[in-house]
Amino acid sequence: MAAPSGGEGRVRDYVALLKPRVMSLVVFTGLAGMVVAPGHLNPVIAATALICIAVGAGAAGAINMWYDADIDAVMSRTRHRPVPSGRIAPGEALGFGATFATGAVLLMGLAVSVAAGLLLAVTVCFYVFVYTMWLKRRTPQNIVIGGAAGAFPPLIGWVAVTGNVSLAAISLFLLIFFWTPPHFWALALYRSGDYQRAGVPMMPVVAGQKKTRRQILIYSLLLVPVSLAPWWFGLGGPLYLVGALVLNAVLLALAVRVERETGERAARQLFAFSILYLFLLFALLLVGTGLAGVG
Repeated sequence: MAAPSGGEGRVRDYVALLKPRVMSLVVFTGLAGMVVAPGHLNPVIAATALICIAVGAGAAGAINMWYDADIDAVMSRTRHRPVPSGRIAPGEALGFGATFATGAVLLMGLAVSVAAGLLLAVTVCFYVFVYTMWLKRRTPQNIVIGGAAGAFPPLIGWVAVTGNVSLAAISLFLLIFFWTPPHFWALALYRSGDYQRAGVPMMPVVAGQKKTRRQILIYSLLLVPVSLAPWWFGLGGPLYLVGALVLNAVLLALAVRVERETGERAARQLFAFSILYLFLLFALLLVGTGLAGVG
């Protein structure tokens, strides 16, 4: 398919390369890491750090679309992306992603701190080389190990403010790390046909639906103490604790339904709620920290 000639269409396609929905969650968790970290960051530098996190994440997504164009083309969920649909040439996507990734890392290192720049570089490289090029097509544990890439943003935000990593910061990393498997495996349960056609060894394809449903429940149970760890380390205050307990109760109820029911409905509901779950947890961290500051 020929690339569209309209400038507006081209802009939309390049924005799509950045995976804006994923980017928005990355920026939000990065912001939370900056706000809850002890210390203060100049507002201009803080804004620069967030832009670098956003651009770095988007650039990694663009490189992912370049590399995965062959499997994206056979999956109904991804076949309309700019590269497999032919609206953007593979080389353009690679050049776009590589340029923006390099720029984001350099700007973070020069304008914010070398430590934050290095951590952003690790994040981009982990997503591109470890997850996309190595794990995704080779092991059903791709999401488990590869989930580290999505867990780095709050850590980057924390390091941008403090210049170091603490146990509290690691608890934010682990929250997203343990959230990732039940989130993506819920999606994989009702998209297993897509992954099978593409040859991607997601858990339902390799181990079957029953084992995947059990693994979702196990990781959801593990997520409960992990999600409470930020409060244990002094983040979020009572508001976060109460909210986290309520959200975990709902998440576990949905995970139990997924484990017991064989239809798609429960998996779809868990997948949708898991996005809200993570957003609300980090929102509670922000609000709870703000209330603690006022107090």
